[in-house]
Amino acid sequence: MELVPGALIDSHVHLWDLDRFTYPWLQEEGEVLRRNYLPSHLAQHQAGLGIAGSVFVQADCLPGQALAEARWVQQLAYGGASIVGIVAGAQLEFADGLLERLEVLAEIPLVVGVRRLLQDEAAGFVTSDAMVTGTRQLAEFGLTMDLCIREWQLAEAAALVDACPAVEFVVDHLAKPTITNSAFAAWASDLARLAERPNVRCKLSGLATEADEPMRSAEALRPWLEHAIAVFGPERCMFGSDWPVLATARTYEWWVDVVLSVLSGLDQHERELVLNGTASETYDSRRRSAQLKEW
Repeated sequence: MELVPGALIDSHVHLWDLDRFTYPWLQEEGEVLRRNYLPSHLAQHQAGLGIAGSVFVQADCLPGQALAEARWVQQLAYGGASIVGIVAGAQLEFADGLLERLEVLAEIPLVVGVRRLLQDEAAGFVTSDAMVTGTRQLAEFGLTMDLCIREWQLAEAAALVDACPAVEFVVDHLAKPTITNSAFAAWASDLARLAERPNVRCKLSGLATEADEPMRSAEALRPWLEHAIAVFGPERCMFGSDWPVLATARTYEWWVDVVLSVLSGLDQHERELVLNGTASETYDSRRRSAQLKEW
C-alpha cells in the first residue's frame, strides 16, 4: 500500500544527545544505540515515507534532567525538527513539588503528556498510593500518561486507570509482550480487559524489538497488531515506530510496511485514524500555542 504524503504521524520517537544528557540504560546497549540520535538522523529514516510529524517520548535520561530534556526538544522543534508533541519524563510518585513540576512542564508549548517508566518496577508499584495520587494530578493540566509496562503489569495498569478516570492513558508497545505462540492467549486476554476502559489508547509500536527470530517477521507479528486493533478499535490505536530502538531489529520503512499491511483490511477512514487521527486527537489537541506566554 502506498502511503499518501503527509498522512502519517509517528506517535513514538526518541532523540538523544550523549554530550548533553546522561542515559544510564544505554551503557547496557550495543553500539547501534550508543551514539547521538538527532532530528537530522530521524529525517533520514523518515524520508519518502510521508511522515507528517512525530511525537517525542522521553528517552530515560537521569530524572533530574527530564525538564531540561523537554526544553531541549522544544528548542529543536523551534529549529525546524518535525516534532508535533512531547511526552516528557516525570517522577509522579514524588509528591513534594509535583504540582509545581507539572506546571513548569505544561508551560512548554509542545508538552502534551508525561511518561514515568514502569516496565522494570516491582509488583505493586503501579498501583501504589504514591503513583495513583501523582497520576491523578495530570488531569489538572490536560496531560496524558504513557504506560510503558510489560505484559505482566497489565492488570495493575487497569487498576491504575480505574483509580484515575479523568486521565487519558496510552499503552506503549502493546505492553511489551513475550512474542511466542504460547504466550499470545494470556496477553490477548489481559490487553482486552485493559481496552474495556474508554480512557486508554494503544500504540502499534515496539514489537520488532520484543520478538526474537524467526518471530521477528511481518507474518508472525500480524496477529498481535490485529488483536490490538480489534479490542481498542482504530479510533484508539495509533502508529508508532519506537525509533531509534527499532533500528536494533528492523528498519523504519519495514515497520511502516508491516503496519500498513495490517491496516489494508480496514476502510479508508479507519486507516486514517490509526495513521494520524488518533495521535492528533490524543496529543495535538493538547498543544499549547497562542494561549501560552512567549516561551
